[in-house]
Amino acid sequence: MKLSHFIKGNRVTLLHNGAEYFPALESAIDAASQEIHLQTYIFKYDLTGISIANALKRAAQRGVAVHLLIDGYGSLDFPEKAIQSLLAAGVQVLHYRQEVFSFRFRRYRLRRMHRKLAVIDARIAFVGGINIINDHQKPGQPLPRFDYAVKIEGPLLTTIHSTVKRLWMLVAWAHFKKRWTTHLELQPTTKLVGNQRAAFVIRDNLRHRRDIERTYLKAISTACNEIIIANAYFLPGRNFRRALIYAARRGVSVILLLQGKIEYRIQYYATRALYGNLLDAGIKIYEYQKSFLHAKVAVIDHYWSTVGSSNIDPLSLLMAREANVIILDQAFAMELRTSLQQAMEDSNPVSKIYWGKQSWINRSLNWISYYIVRILQGMLGYGQERTRV
Repeated sequence: MKLSHFIKGNRVTLLHNGAEYFPALESAIDAASQEIHLQTYIFKYDLTGISIANALKRAAQRGVAVHLLIDGYGSLDFPEKAIQSLLAAGVQVLHYRQEVFSFRFRRYRLRRMHRKLAVIDARIAFVGGINIINDHQKPGQPLPRFDYAVKIEGPLLTTIHSTVKRLWMLVAWAHFKKRWTTHLELQPTTKLVGNQRAAFVIRDNLRHRRDIERTYLKAISTACNEIIIANAYFLPGRNFRRALIYAARRGVSVILLLQGKIEYRIQYYATRALYGNLLDAGIKIYEYQKSFLHAKVAVIDHYWSTVGSSNIDPLSLLMAREANVIILDQAFAMELRTSLQQAMEDSNPVSKIYWGKQSWINRSLNWISYYIVRILQGMLGYGQERTRV
């Protein structure tokens, strides 16, 4: 990413978990006076979802133009009755690739909208990895998911606002909702409200297919001291792995904070198939145990950091619509780094000695899972040149 893509004068606030994100989001919705865009992969109609839905309805009823875009698969169980209630209140609701039950497989069904974005009055944006779902609603999970979002104010809103509007327009036209494509001509502020430089990076299936991956690779390749990556679903391709290994070999401290609790078994075991090579290169691995890890963040050299929706796996890097914010600011990076270090204290370190003692059964399970993922990628038409897995 060129430096010119970074915009100065922003105020970016780190939000830890849903406990900080949802009150901030609801407060911004309640303060909206003109327009709201909310785009999310999962919108669960639980206590959290009902609270946010009610806030959207209140906004629509006082005349705010409210646009809700939910993913057709991630929000598959969002009740039709709830959607009708939103529509009746004046909220415009669209599905991104709404799922229709079928036994026939189609590759396009994996092209999901995995972004978690909200833009209020073109003056406040929220970007991160947190879906609209109760943090605690998971069997056997007494503690909330470990995740982050950011609240953004400042000139970066120009880029974020145009991005959410563009996707809404595309989906509205696809649903023959021409009357929903008329927007208020809001102009995001260009006034400097802080001292942070930031960039908004997306992944889509047209012009920005590899932007997030390339942004990571450039930051990793130029790292001098330390790389910390926390990622829920970590299955990087060959280029990404090589970048991390080369960084470690030239003396950079490379630390990975990964999922310690099994959520999706094949993904979990496939990731572990990579541990041997990573550990041999001197990369440190921690498995988060306190709750389910859902974060997609990184801090490099105490200055470069990213928060967003993109996992480092084939689905996020090659198929889904994703959105990350890159922040160039030491104070923000140190705040995120401190939070990640605290999380490592609640994690199990994976030592090279311990990993070398893994049973052949566990090793076989890991590699079988890994090759299942690779075979699935081949079936989807993503060959070695593109995926590098």
